[in-house]
Amino acid sequence: MQHTEPHDISPGMVMLLAAASGLIVANLYYAQTLVGPISAATGLSAGAAGLIVTLTQIGYTLGLLFIVPLGDLLENRRLIVTGLLFTSAMLVSAAVSTSAWLFLVAALGIGLGSVAAQIIVPFAAHLSKEATRGHTVGKVVSGLLLGIMLARPVASLVADASNWHVVFGGAALLVLLLAIVLRARLPARMPVTTISYPALLASLWHLVATTPVLRRRAAYHAGLFGSFSLFWTVAPLMLAGPQFHLSQTGIAIFALVGMAGAVASPIAGRLADAGNTLMATAAALALGVIAFALPLLAPESSTMRHVALGMLVVASIVLDMGVAANLVLGQRAIFTLGAHVRSRLNGVYFALFFAGGALGSALGGWVYAAHGWHAALLTGMAFPGLALVYWATEYAAHATSVRRALP
Repeated sequence: MQHTEPHDISPGMVMLLAAASGLIVANLYYAQTLVGPISAATGLSAGAAGLIVTLTQIGYTLGLLFIVPLGDLLENRRLIVTGLLFTSAMLVSAAVSTSAWLFLVAALGIGLGSVAAQIIVPFAAHLSKEATRGHTVGKVVSGLLLGIMLARPVASLVADASNWHVVFGGAALLVLLLAIVLRARLPARMPVTTISYPALLASLWHLVATTPVLRRRAAYHAGLFGSFSLFWTVAPLMLAGPQFHLSQTGIAIFALVGMAGAVASPIAGRLADAGNTLMATAAALALGVIAFALPLLAPESSTMRHVALGMLVVASIVLDMGVAANLVLGQRAIFTLGAHVRSRLNGVYFALFFAGGALGSALGGWVYAAHGWHAALLTGMAFPGLALVYWATEYAAHATSVRRALP
């Protein structure tokens, strides 16, 4: 049985796992900017078009709860490669779809298989020494976030140059090649857990009920990921509207600039390794609040349009920095709770904060349509704002324990 704490993970392996995470998770987001042309080509009605994105997210959530925990039970490399082969097949199905039902089934399957990314992140933690685990996880999560941020603009640009079928066909080929590379490069890792699969699933609720760190970190990131999802739901609508008149390509460039915020991931990892998680969390949540305050302060005059657009660009970078940093801080915290439950902890963590993301995108679209841009910004600010209030309770408890420890 392979030892789970080797000398340390190599820089090349970190880069490979980061790239793999990004390529895999990008599959969840290609369709988001292509809903219109996909609906037109498959005969999906306007009212049902939202199912394209919703079913992908449902598949991903199911995978987080029912597949990712298998990382604590089955050999990890085989589990990852199997997930990638399945995802590649689903992407091919999406690429050749001519009917709505076939594309929707493929969308569900793409989400289900793409949870391989959430087996890779704890895999990287297993390969790392304790002293550098946060830094390693931070780099891998940087790749994951770059995949999220690049997927939408890349899909738009490729579809503009060719069509949406090419987007999914190209993604299928990339995922297949990735499966071959990971099969050759990843070491085998057989977990030490010997419980049955039903017992493994039953333990998920037990982990939530008995792990305060997991609940707290999931709540923090649900707030930030909710605001992130809200922002990227309403910002493209605003950018395409009468104030900015940006084309699809212009919106794609805007999204590309925003990905600069991913640089915060390795920085957060170093802060966590140094024992500064508590204050770094406050900074990450504060960045989320600031990101929505900036566009609220932007001038609305048409002559100041470029200033307002610049402030919105800065806001997107600041928000992405907060999200990237807090995700790493949360994963670093839960990965210290025990190697034998890392995959389950990671799956539950992502499932919980993805619920925050789903709420943010749904609420953002409704608020923007019913009450406008400023109301949407205030709603987005409330998500990390409430998380920051919750963080204050942790800070107060920490301060109390420090005072009691003083002579």
